Amino acid sequence: MNYRMKVQYDGTRYQGWQRQSGSSATIQGKIEEVLTRQAGRSVRIDGAGRTDAGVHAIEQIANVHLPESFAVSPDELRTVLNEYLPEDIRILHMERAGERFHSRLHATGKQYRYHLMKWDSEQVFLRKYSWKMTEALDIQSMQEAAGHLLGEHDFKSFCTKASKKKTTVRQLTQIQIEETEHEVLLIFEGSGFLYNMVRILTGTLVEVGTGSRRPDEIPEILERKERKYAGETAPAKGLFLVKVYYD
Repeated sequence: MNYRMKVQYDGTRYQGWQRQSGSSATIQGKIEEVLTRQAGRSVRIDGAGRTDAGVHAIEQIANVHLPESFAVSPDELRTVLNEYLPEDIRILHMERAGERFHSRLHATGKQYRYHLMKWDSEQVFLRKYSWKMTEALDIQSMQEAAGHLLGEHDFKSFCTKASKKKTTVRQLTQIQIEETEHEVLLIFEGSGFLYNMVRILTGTLVEVGTGSRRPDEIPEILERKERKYAGETAPAKGLFLVKVYYD
């Protein structure tokens, strides 16, 4: 029986989503521990994306195949998971899915949001979940630079561990830059994202915003296909997986 779950988590104290040998501090690992105890056999789940250490999720999607002998309703399963999981990992919704459904293989796109705390803001509760700027940002220049990133490109310059992927070509369908009283929000949507891609895109756009790069440098960075030409990798704490899309 295949279950689909919507998971929310604060990634601050975890080594990312993906289970790791020798570490129990992963989101996937924590959920699997509870399911294994309840089912009485080893259980493995699949997530829609592998968020990095310290990255958060407002809405991660995962699925799990459980034996027929462990036939409980989705609501019962969600209740049990939330009872035994740490409070910084919550199952928001659980439902039965078709046997062929796979959270990662069937995903058609994702949305990420990065939080930048303005240089003159002193909001105490933002500091844990945003990157504090040291100067004002030129939002118009950042928007101009973001325009060069839209569409289908080889994003090899904007990722690490690229050699593990068959291709580094991805399509970005949207980059929104929104300014609030205390923050600048960068919203990225695309068909898929490479390792550290959103954080490197953010670091590069911040460098444009501070004037250390020009917006028209972006096409050349894409063309060079080498990580060293892009900006710094933004801290993990400001990044949230917001939404996973399915047809």
